[in-house]
Amino acid sequence: MSVAAVFTHRRPAETRAALDSLAREARAAGAVLCFSSQETAKLGLEPAPGLELNAEGRDGVDICFALGGDGTILTALRHFAGTGVPVFGVNFGEIGFLSTVDREAAQDGFRRAFNGDFDVLSLPGITVSGVRPELIAINDVSIIRQPGRRVAQLAYSVGGDEVGRVRCDGLVVATPAGSTGYNMANGGPIMAWGVEGYVVSFIAPHSLTARPVVVAPDDVLVVHNRSEEETVDVAVDGRPAGELDAGRPLEMRFARDQGRLAQIAGVTFYQRLQEKFGLLATGA
Repeated sequence: MSVAAVFTHRRPAETRAALDSLAREARAAGAVLCFSSQETAKLGLEPAPGLELNAEGRDGVDICFALGGDGTILTALRHFAGTGVPVFGVNFGEIGFLSTVDREAAQDGFRRAFNGDFDVLSLPGITVSGVRPELIAINDVSIIRQPGRRVAQLAYSVGGDEVGRVRCDGLVVATPAGSTGYNMANGGPIMAWGVEGYVVSFIAPHSLTARPVVVAPDDVLVVHNRSEEETVDVAVDGRPAGELDAGRPLEMRFARDQGRLAQIAGVTFYQRLQEKFGLLATGA
C-alpha cells in the first residue's frame, strides 16, 4: 500500500491523535497520505514529507482511510465507487456499522492495513436516474415529503407493474449494507451482506396494509410522485440529492460491485449485527 487517501468527519479535533498515528504508520511503510483540498483546509495541514495536499483525483490510490462515522465511510465508498479501492473505516461516530475497527484499535488497524492484513468485501450500490447527474447510493435512497408540505403520495413499480401506492411521509430503497439503517427503522427486513437484491419500505404509511418488499437484483424499480402539486426531496445515503416534482418518476437499478469495504479477517456480518444492535429477540 504505497498511496492512501484520507477522509475525516467534520470534527477534526477528535481525529487528530489518530491522524498522527496514521502518519507514523504511513512513514514506517513508506506510503504517501493524500488529502483533498477540503480535507487539507479542514485539518489545517501544512506541507510535510509523506503528505500530498490538495489532491483531488482518484488515480493511483491503493487504499482509503475513513475516520468518522458511517456517513464519512459512505462518502469515501461513493468517491471510490467502481475503482476497486478498499475503504478502511475507523469508527469515530455513534454506531459505526460499516467501520473496520473502533478508534481504540486505530493504530493496530493502520499497521495491518499497510501490511495488507485485511479482507475486502464487495458492496453493491443503487444507481439513481431522474435527478441530474446520475447518482450512486451505497446505503439507501430516500424520497421524503418536504417540511411544512402535505403528506406525500408515492407509488412504486417493478418491471412495469405497480406494486405499492400509499399516502406517507416517504419511501426508502436500501441495499443490504443499508438495510440496517433507515429501512430497519421503518420495520423493513435486515438483509445480510452478500444477499443480492434491494428492499423498499414506506416511511409512516397511512395504511394498515403497506409492507416492505425485497426486489430482485435484475429488476428495475421506478418510484412515482403521484401528488398533483407537491414536490418531494430525494436523499442519497442521507445527503440531499435533489427534488422529485409532482408527477415525475425516479428510476433505480441494483449495481453490483460498487464499493470495496476493508474487513478484519474472521469478523462476520452476524457478529457485527449482534455487537452493534444486540440480540434481535430475547426470551424470558
